[in-house]
Amino acid sequence: MDPELEAFVPLFPPADLTNPVTARKNLAELAGGAPAPDTTGMRIEDRTVPSDPDVVVRIYRPHRAQGAIVWLHGGGFVMGDLDTEHPWAARVAHDSGSMVISVGYRVAPEHRFPAALDDAYAVLTWAAEHAADLGVDPSRVAVGGHSAGAGIAAAVALRARDQQGPPIRCQLLNQPELDDRQETWSARNFTHTPWMTRDKLAATWRHYLGSAPATPYAAPARATDLSGLPPAYIATAEFDPLRDEGIEYGLRLLRAGVPVELHQWPGTFHGSQAILSAEVSQRQIAELGAALHRALAE
Repeated sequence: MDPELEAFVPLFPPADLTNPVTARKNLAELAGGAPAPDTTGMRIEDRTVPSDPDVVVRIYRPHRAQGAIVWLHGGGFVMGDLDTEHPWAARVAHDSGSMVISVGYRVAPEHRFPAALDDAYAVLTWAAEHAADLGVDPSRVAVGGHSAGAGIAAAVALRARDQQGPPIRCQLLNQPELDDRQETWSARNFTHTPWMTRDKLAATWRHYLGSAPATPYAAPARATDLSGLPPAYIATAEFDPLRDEGIEYGLRLLRAGVPVELHQWPGTFHGSQAILSAEVSQRQIAELGAALHRALAE
């Protein structure tokens, strides 16, 4: 493990999702201690997207942003909101020069699948239909997110393809959670890695799915046909149970003829980019923004 990251491992809260309310409180405290991002020259506003039910979003507008990304926070389908995601959404907007539409989607177990997907898809549709009002090019709208949010983003791309929905310029999948089966090598062997463990992963899927069977829209790794999907940027962490499902999804996209940029970060663990003082974290965050900038550039 990267020594700059390893020093912080004892400070992370327990990887436990037995009590979602406590887990949310721990995440909020962790996010509250993050250094404030640079929002100079950036307009930030909260909006409500009409749907059933309505979806709250927070929009980050850098100067002269021409493209936009519908951004979905992490948190194992259970944790996270617009406030905990604020530091990361603002950094993505700052580093990419793109508008970020951060989605306050409904979380489990109070709202199981497909609630989060429905919310995310409603925001994508709204962003595409109101691109002119938002001041962005409708042909330059992306989807993306971190962890569970990246899994939802991948599902949004599948649904948009299947339902002839809004065109998506790219999918930005950072450490995506894609497969409920937990059968990959990393899922079977990285059982007690920092922040994300095998038991915690299993709990996320129990909360998200309940007793319902998983479908490709819940767990995109289950999709048998990945052709016709938007180009993808996929980033994985070395010591992460999710590592191999992200890599394998990227390889399957490539075999289906989808352009993929796949970046495996050595010495890192799930969510370790939150340790901003580490040089590898700085490179991860900068590359995520640069990848989005490249994807949405003219």
